[in-house]
Amino acid sequence: MHQRFMDRMEEHLNRLVASAQSGRLRDAGVAHERLGRLRERYWRGAGAFDVRIIPLDKPDGKARLNITWTRNPRWNEWAELSDGCYLLRTNLPETNPARLWKWYIQLTEAEWAFRIHKDELEIRPIWHHKPERVQAHILVCFLAYVLWKTLAQWMRAAGLGDAPRTVFEEFAKIKSGDVVLPTRTADGRPGKTIRVRCVTTPDPAQKVLLNRLGLNIPQHLRYMEEVEQM
Repeated sequence: MHQRFMDRMEEHLNRLVASAQSGRLRDAGVAHERLGRLRERYWRGAGAFDVRIIPLDKPDGKARLNITWTRNPRWNEWAELSDGCYLLRTNLPETNPARLWKWYIQLTEAEWAFRIHKDELEIRPIWHHKPERVQAHILVCFLAYVLWKTLAQWMRAAGLGDAPRTVFEEFAKIKSGDVVLPTRTADGRPGKTIRVRCVTTPDPAQKVLLNRLGLNIPQHLRYMEEVEQM
């Protein structure tokens, strides 16, 4: 678990560094807020990293911040000593241990479904005060869990395991963009604007996933003709 959280923390720290180097992230306060959210999300591995965010007196190109991080070897030593053993206590001693473990994992998946707003949608805690809103929140979480399990079974039938997050991460790399073509009337006045929404070509790995799942991505998602601009 520690290694998994450390890997994810390192990945997002590298994105944070890249944003600062490219100039997209310029405010130190915003950088500290993003770092705080990462430490909250990956708290099991956050202590393994020492992060420094320093505003630059003299900008280096587009960069206004210098963000660096290093591994903390003492934290790794502490983690190895404090891991201990993970035990499950049950009142069903005659049940097969493998089945008990499977049931327990299903419980953790159900708990994760109720964290969908924080983890996947990145929406901060919502405090409900009306019963109908509580029920709506539960419904959204339940539907997310059903979709997640459906995709897992779909992947399992295609021989792709049962980890939908991997598919999400790969398909998230497929982007779409609009091609805008302005036109003119016969007398030279601005006419309608033709807008075509296109999809990037999947790479070889993505093509394999799409083929195994029986999916086809259209080259054009939408074709629109806008009214003449004023």
